[in-house]
Amino acid sequence: MDNLNKLLEPNLNGFDSDPFGYSSLAWHKWGMVQTVAGFPVDITQPPTSKDLKSPVLWLSQTQALSQAAINVLLKEPDLSALPKPIQSVCHSQYFAVGLMLVGYSLESCLKAMLIMKKGIDGYTSDEKKHKHHRLEELAEYIPDLTSKDKAILKALTHFVYWAGR
Repeated sequence: MDNLNKLLEPNLNGFDSDPFGYSSLAWHKWGMVQTVAGFPVDITQPPTSKDLKSPVLWLSQTQALSQAAINVLLKEPDLSALPKPIQSVCHSQYFAVGLMLVGYSLESCLKAMLIMKKGIDGYTSDEKKHKHHRLEELAEYIPDLTSKDKAILKALTHFVYWAGR
């Protein structure tokens, strides 16, 4: 069991040695976590659409996106390799990417909340209605959103669609 727990811990060396392989292990790790919790998953098989609608999995993605956004937004980029006029363009694009990550994080969270509210089957039957990035629409079920809240959601939607372009 100790070896399994070790496999389930974050491993920066794993990323360093194989960034693509390590980054694609989330489904396998999620399957192992479920199996350890008493809900066996065959990780030799690809996940089904229903498997991928676990709100815990979506909220884990929300956290990953949020952490990435924090790291981008709190760090000044080194743009010294670029000519001065292009540095300004890239600087704006850099922070647009940070806002895009915030928007994706919020989208993932809102969809997880919809899955919790409607259940997997209910969400699946309405899924086509939610295959977009319009955060204000995705948040319609949240009571008492102010006009300011809606304006922020609308602004973040812009960055989800257009960041860096």
